[in-house]
Amino acid sequence: MRAVVTRVKNASVEIEGSIHGQIGQGFLVLLGVHTDDGPKEAEKIADKICGLRVFEDENGKMNLNPTDAGANNLLIISQFTLFADCRSRRPGFSAAARPEQAIPLYEQVIDLCRQRGFTVQTGVFGADMQVRSQNDGPVTIILDTKEL
Repeated sequence: MRAVVTRVKNASVEIEGSIHGQIGQGFLVLLGVHTDDGPKEAEKIADKICGLRVFEDENGKMNLNPTDAGANNLLIISQFTLFADCRSRRPGFSAAARPEQAIPLYEQVIDLCRQRGFTVQTGVFGADMQVRSQNDGPVTIILDTKEL
């Protein structure tokens, strides 16, 4: 799995002209599922997202996880394009998991984050979504379970 995690002051997702999900301070997470991924990768990425220490402590150092910073809000958006093969000018997406594999793993990550006490908002898998965010910092981290 691959995630692009952005520390935000707020974020929202709009579908067909209506706000579907929105959060205050926390993380906007774009989440991609690879064809090789399974429950083990879902556990690994959820654990890393929820424990990522990129919020500032009293000394201005990025040392606090979202819970410690009072920012345990997540907006998790499915993003198959994170596994784009860009060796040619037209990206290929064969490494991205098909919906029948990706949806249960995407939902597992959401459930695992909720079990850890996070408030989680989502988009709709496969929908045309407009995502807005007010980045904080900006701080953006790329996570890949193959590297964790």
